Parts: sequence; C-alpha cells; structure tokens
Amino acid sequence: RSLRHMAAAVNDMPKYLLAPEVSSLLHYVPDLHRKMLLTTLWNTGARINEALALTRADFTLTPPYPWVQLATLKQRGEKAARGRGRPAADTMPHRLVPLSDPHFIAQLGMLTATLKIPLERRSSETGRMEPVRLWKITDRTARTWLEEALQAAAADGVTFTVPVTLQTFRHSYAMHMLYAGIPLKALQSLLGHRYIKSTEVYTKVFALDVAARHRVQFHMPEGDAVSMLKNIT
Repeated sequence: RSLRHMAAAVNDMPKYLLAPEVSSLLHYVPDLHRKMLLTTLWNTGARINEALALTRADFTLTPPYPWVQLATLKQRGEKAARGRGRPAADTMPHRLVPLSDPHFIAQLGMLTATLKIPLERRSSETGRMEPVRLWKITDRTARTWLEEALQAAAADGVTFTVPVTLQTFRHSYAMHMLYAGIPLKALQSLLGHRYIKSTEVYTKVFALDVAARHRVQFHMPEGDAVSMLKNIT
C-alpha cells in the first residue's frame, strides 16, 4: 500500500486494490448474484459492459483449463464511433481468459444452479432461442451494488485508500497478474488492449514496486573506492 501511495503521486497511474482489499470488499456484498458480478470483474479483468454481456455458454468450466470468452466491446464501440457501424455478432472481436481460481469456478457453478439459469431461452420478441445473460441489469445498477458494498464496509470500519469504481477491478486484475509474473504481451491479450501502450501504464506502477523492493545500493565508502582503484594493476 505504501508503494501504491508513491505511485499515486502521478495522476495518470491506474487506481487499483490489492488482493486482500478486494476480498475484504467482497465480504460486504450481500448476495451471491451481486458478488459474482464483481468477482467476475476481478477474476477476468473484464470491462463492465463485457461482463454484463456474459452468458452461461461463454464459460467453459471443465478441467484442466477452465476459461471464459469475452467480447471485446470497447473495440466494437470504437469502430462504430468512426462510422464503420456495429459488426455482426460472428465478426465481433473476442478474447479468451483462463480462469485459474478454483473457488471462483465453484461459485460460478453454484450461481447457475441456485438461480437455475438456462443456456438458452426462447425470445418473446423473435421466437428464436437466444443465450441467457447471467446479469440482466444495467451498468448503473452495478454501480449501485458496488456503492452499497462500500457503504456497508465503511459502516463496519473498513475503508480503502483509493477511490473504488467498477473499473478499479479491471486495474486490480492487471496489477495482480503482473505481480504473478504474467508477461506484458500476455497481459495485453488478456485485457483486450489493441495497443501495447495501453497496457504499459501498469508497468509504470510495477516498476516502482520492483525497484523499491530490490533496495539497490549506490553508496560505497569513498576511501574504500579510492583504495580499490589504486590497487588495480
């Protein structure tokens, strides 16, 4: 947290939580449905609109390598903003994110079983079978859920030293992966960044951490240094 405070001196540094802080915050989310949305943001680095688009079919939870498929919706939005229109679903850019936390995988299974979420449901509008989203809410509702959890934590004496938004979970995922040794190019792919410069912002914080912890010493007693040079033959 001290190193994070040092990084916060630069305004463009991402604001993130450490793993114990995320777990503490999740403790104050009152039900499984809400908690799993925030946990999905934390475990996948998804943007909120990407998470809200998820269906059961997007998850493959069978061992040995569970994963989730995310539609990279920011890139889709950028294309539309440039006048190219919204691409068809089968041409939408996707990325695969491995799921490595067994507890998260077990909770996902519990969520779909408890809420009896089917893979597909017939649309009342089109009559066709369509995938069922896990969270049929807006991002505004998601922000309300998060705010209520923050208020419950504060009432219990638990506060956080950085402002916490839904985007904070994505930043926290990125930093957690860097601390775990994930290479920068791999992180770029996992986050769905088109350009590596978007990912490099996290290495600025990570570089401060690595440099501070290595405690590289520059001072050498001047007399010893002089003697060393004089003794070189």
